[in-house]
Amino acid sequence: MATKPRQRPVIQSQQRPISITAVLDVVGVLASNNVHGHLYMYDTNKAGGSTGFGTEELRTRVRRGDQILWNVLALECEAYVAIDDIVVDREVIEPERKVYPGTDVAYWVGTVKKDDVDSLPYQLKFRVGTRDEPITATVASTLVG
Repeated sequence: MATKPRQRPVIQSQQRPISITAVLDVVGVLASNNVHGHLYMYDTNKAGGSTGFGTEELRTRVRRGDQILWNVLALECEAYVAIDDIVVDREVIEPERKVYPGTDVAYWVGTVKKDDVDSLPYQLKFRVGTRDEPITATVASTLVG
């Protein structure tokens, strides 16, 4: 009697969160009224194929289901900076502003909705110092599939 080959259970790979950190030279931004040349982007997915570390044109490698967490740090101590908005195609990822419990420290999080992300540019808008209006990054970083 022939036995059927045993089927292995399908194991869904767990997507790990990818953290994207923007480091902003707040003094430079306020002096020039521009983000260009004063923004340094990093993520935690270099092993997964991300490129452009330390530049304004970070290319973060993503897949459907990846959770992306954006945060910002001021290069100078005691300088205020926060992400005000993320300009991106909301059909692919819909970032939402959150606050760490018990603090006023904000971050943004979103989950990649599609498998076929070829090249999805996004721009960060920052609140800087005591400036009333947010200032937008002039160069777009990209989520790539």
